[in-house]
Amino acid sequence: MNSLEQAEDLKAFERRLTEYIHCLQPATGRWRMLLIVVSVCTATGAWNWLIDPETQKVSFFTSLWNHPFFTISCITLIGLFFAGIHKRVVAPSICSMSNCISRIQYVL
Repeated sequence: MNSLEQAEDLKAFERRLTEYIHCLQPATGRWRMLLIVVSVCTATGAWNWLIDPETQKVSFFTSLWNHPFFTISCITLIGLFFAGIHKRVVAPSICSMSNCISRIQYVL
């Protein structure tokens, strides 16, 4: 394979990588927003759960039953992590477009 073919292959690979990273960005933004909203809901529910004076007087499960907002948001947050939201949010930022392309160009 001569250097002209190698250069063309490298350019094609770079274009494809750029396309792929651009396609990830909108979905990543939506997943980040969902994670932020659920996290804020969980934190707000936890605060209300902790400052409630009845929390200390009743059992743990009764306390959770008395605070459905916290319980549902906490279960939702745990479910999102089991579904892999951390991979959808963090993975595209590890390989940002300019960073990733410059590293690949350096290697090749």
